[in-house]
Amino acid sequence: MVHLVMFDIDGTLIKSCVFDADCFCEAVRDVTGYELNTDWESYNNITDTGILDEFISQKGLEDQREHLQRSVKEKFIQLVESHLTSSPAREIEGSINFLKYLQSREDVEIAIATGGWEQTAKAKLKSAGFDISGIAFASSTDHCQRVGVMQVAEARCQYQDFVSKTYFGDGVWDKKACEDLAYNFVLVGNKLTHSQQIDHFKNTQQALIHIGIE
Repeated sequence: MVHLVMFDIDGTLIKSCVFDADCFCEAVRDVTGYELNTDWESYNNITDTGILDEFISQKGLEDQREHLQRSVKEKFIQLVESHLTSSPAREIEGSINFLKYLQSREDVEIAIATGGWEQTAKAKLKSAGFDISGIAFASSTDHCQRVGVMQVAEARCQYQDFVSKTYFGDGVWDKKACEDLAYNFVLVGNKLTHSQQIDHFKNTQQALIHIGIE
């Protein structure tokens, strides 16, 4: 019996929500001249691709959609990489060791599903000291919907017939996606209220209990 344990990145594995959002807003502003609404819950698809696509439609810029998507993404990548050069990303306490521990178990397969774009997501993980080689990975480069990103990540796993599926995330959109896909949701941090919650990954046993394994 194999358990699937999937992770979000920003606010879940690494402390990157603030600078990531700042870089995203700056990229949109520099390319389009418009300010981005940062009430993330107001968007239909809370991923980099989904937010930008909806923003372009809201501003009536559909005729420039392909150009703007490419240009904002390129600018965002530049800004994130520049930030990481001067201020490397930091892990949520214990997350690197927790992933290593899960990888060592024969009854667990881990995956990463993020609403960010692949290049910036992997750059942040590398900066924080993560080695994700051999881990199934999906991002909003693969799908604009968070549910779709999770489905792609699961499909890329080596194993398929999982006895349980757990997702560690930090946002209400993570919780909603888990409800849609019948995943067990574990909240990291305190951005919302949820029955299963951890502040960090330093207590391995506490995290394992939420997964349903020992």
